[in-house]
Amino acid sequence: MDMDIDPALQTFNVESREILEEMEEILLRLEQEESDEERQESLNAIFRAAHTIKGSAGLFNLQAIVSFTHVVESLLDKMREGDIAVDSDITALLLKCADHIGALVTLVQQDNADLSPELIKSGEKLLAQLSKYDGVSVLKEKKPTAENEKCLSHKDEVWHISLRFYDDVLREGMDPLSFIRYLETLGSIEHITVLDDAFPALQDFDPESCYLGMEISFKTTADKETIESVFKFIEDDSTIIILPPDSLVDDFIQLIHELPEEDQRLGEILVQCGSLTSAELKRALQHQEGLSEGLEKSVLGEILIDKGMATPPLVNAALHKQDQSRIRNKQEIRSMRVDATKLDEHINLVGELVIASAGAALRAQEIGDSALTELSSILSRLVEEVRDSALHLRMVQVGPTFNKFQRIVRDMSKDLNKEIEIVIRGAETDLDKTVIEKISDPLTHLIRNSVDHGIELPAEREAKGKNAIGKLFLSAYHDSGCVVIEVSDDGNGLNRKRILEKAKEKGLVRSDQQLTDQEIDNLIFEPGFSTADKVTNISGRGVGMDVVKRNIEELRGTIEVDSKPREGSAFCIRLPLTLAIIDGFLVGVENSSFVIPLEMVHECVELNGVNCKMDSDRNYVNLRGEILPFIRLRELFSTGGVNPKRENVVVVNYAGVKAGLVVDNLMGEFQTVIKPLGKMFSHVPGLGGSSILGNGEVALILDVPGLVNRVSSIESRAMQAAI
Repeated sequence: MDMDIDPALQTFNVESREILEEMEEILLRLEQEESDEERQESLNAIFRAAHTIKGSAGLFNLQAIVSFTHVVESLLDKMREGDIAVDSDITALLLKCADHIGALVTLVQQDNADLSPELIKSGEKLLAQLSKYDGVSVLKEKKPTAENEKCLSHKDEVWHISLRFYDDVLREGMDPLSFIRYLETLGSIEHITVLDDAFPALQDFDPESCYLGMEISFKTTADKETIESVFKFIEDDSTIIILPPDSLVDDFIQLIHELPEEDQRLGEILVQCGSLTSAELKRALQHQEGLSEGLEKSVLGEILIDKGMATPPLVNAALHKQDQSRIRNKQEIRSMRVDATKLDEHINLVGELVIASAGAALRAQEIGDSALTELSSILSRLVEEVRDSALHLRMVQVGPTFNKFQRIVRDMSKDLNKEIEIVIRGAETDLDKTVIEKISDPLTHLIRNSVDHGIELPAEREAKGKNAIGKLFLSAYHDSGCVVIEVSDDGNGLNRKRILEKAKEKGLVRSDQQLTDQEIDNLIFEPGFSTADKVTNISGRGVGMDVVKRNIEELRGTIEVDSKPREGSAFCIRLPLTLAIIDGFLVGVENSSFVIPLEMVHECVELNGVNCKMDSDRNYVNLRGEILPFIRLRELFSTGGVNPKRENVVVVNYAGVKAGLVVDNLMGEFQTVIKPLGKMFSHVPGLGGSSILGNGEVALILDVPGLVNRVSSIESRAMQAAI
């Protein structure tokens, strides 16, 4: 994003993106909604989303967005009224319109770059499609809704708007008069009074602060929601009260019931629902202060009734709402936007703090001062809490990323004449934001492959006795300190015969070589491998699965495939919770130090204390009746030296598979910051990163998944050779 972009425009960009994502999500579930009430609610939400973007764009004079969104809004309004029925074609059109609005917002992000010829052509094509719905006749009986009745009741009448701008509106780059000018596009301002009661003394006057207040009589046919959208960017901090003309008591009572459950006072509830102005409340409170002390709090309601500012039903409804709020006592949720780069800087500083804390602990241990050791222990505990808190800030749910794939599945299945339902599980699973951003492309490729290659056409599925509608499952869950993401389908499964033939054609496999089913399945991850006979816009270029695997491995993750003929395929991705800091178990081999991720350590045993067997092909121990294959880190990394009299086996567990890592010394738990390996060491098997110890030495972080797979492969080959 351009750092010189206006802060208000930057807010518009971020909020518009969020609104468009929400709009797409609602559109994708619109067709599946069965009840008229649910569908009407969704249409209202989509309409509000489009209307909010249009109103916000109008504040910045972004006419391309305003004019296009206005046409979309008109179509949505007809759909809300029942003049146009919801079907797959119109949903697809609205999704394309949302994409186009997103492209226009991107131009704003690029500092209002000119519209490209392609974008202009795309917009004109969509407008032509939208205009076809202008003359559509009523498809079903129009049912009046509460929202429609409100719109109909507000004819060309005068509204009252009480407006108090917040102090920093000028500092944040917004012109108060721009809101007034935009308001005039919705109607005419009959009367406006500028208030100066908030102006300070001359010596206290700040030229960058805004002290303006306005009372506006506004004549329009627009509804309250439309008027409110004018002030969207200042509504959180400014005081804005919009009173409708000829408001009914029942309308206000209903509005009171719909207010959020917050701990508010009686006057605040009445002001928020619009039945009482701030000025009226102020006068009533001043009158209350003049009364004798010790009266009940409800005396404010009596004052409002006596002065004719509110009716008894309104006061009673507000008091009831107040009681409900106090009983429920919901905790207020606060949030704020933070630049991702600031979070990254924070994590980096916490990482350095972890290293410094480890150094201080080591130094305290060397000195042998008990008081210093105790202080160091307290420091380490606090650093651990700071670390956990910092890492939690980076955690986001995978749900929003998963939801984006619904659109991909919908569009592809339509293009391929397939019927596919995507089922999402574990959307609430947390994962590091950086990991989520980098896993999106690999997941997209896996899902596209599943839709294109995995799931059959409806007729083919029915011939096999399957449901015509194929299912694609996207799941996420935590397991052994990792996040597991699974992409599976109930399609045809991998064609192992075809895979093996292609592999032999490309020279990946010898003609006489015998492979297990798992080894055949893993051939799809070879560079340039594809079983497609022709290249399409979806697949067949042989670029994809190897890139998927490489991208996942760069995240210190693994990918495995499990396929069953005629039943479907499943891709299992295992990823670390975070890429920054981990709890490790420090071990030593000769003069080298290694870190094993603590969550993968199952137990530690002495090698001499178990029944051990070693030969040229395999090494394993009998651990309480369980055959445990192991590998010596001394031999794997060629650290030199001879085996000590006492060796230890660290039993690690990954994806339900156990293996042993033979080391010299066990040095205990260790908080460590993950540092990337240089290019020279990036392809060394068994290593996943590096770290700096408290004494300044470098320790290598072991790639446990890779080591477990290595041991398992050796064991599998040895067993095959024995058959």
